[in-house]
Amino acid sequence: MRQRQVVQGTRRAREFEAFVAGASGRLLHTATLLTAEAPDDNPRARRLLTLALAHTYACWDRLRGEDPYDRARQYLALRFAHGAWRRHGLLLRGRTHPTSPLARLTPQERLVVVLRLYEGVAEEQAAALLGLPTERVRIMCDRATASLLHPPRATAPAVVGAKAKVAAS
Repeated sequence: MRQRQVVQGTRRAREFEAFVAGASGRLLHTATLLTAEAPDDNPRARRLLTLALAHTYACWDRLRGEDPYDRARQYLALRFAHGAWRRHGLLLRGRTHPTSPLARLTPQERLVVVLRLYEGVAEEQAAALLGLPTERVRIMCDRATASLLHPPRATAPAVVGAKAKVAAS
């Protein structure tokens, strides 16, 4: 009996290591997109990934045919959403990467955009995962996509003033 448990534990560890080797890169990229951190400086994304992988390992034996990647992604998204909505995004906006286009979005919008457009999760699944109506997820995704495609233009008052001086001369 004891030897059987050792063999099962070894098999479980090997399966999980293979899963982590294959999925951790994409999950880390997803977490980095969610937190809008720089790819080379992403401590919050790495913490999210660690929590998602730990949760997936804890329920590894209970997956029974479920895709472990989906489970890890779901936990990653829920953990991000819980932190973002609980703190109203204040802490999550403070350390975003300034050149990241996703940094302009609210944490909720980032979550919907990453789930829908990067991960390819259907609207109905994203809505069920977040506990929101499908129409709300659709609207959030549309608005966030529009703001990413058409960012607000920055005016250059110094250039306008310089042109006026040149024209007056």
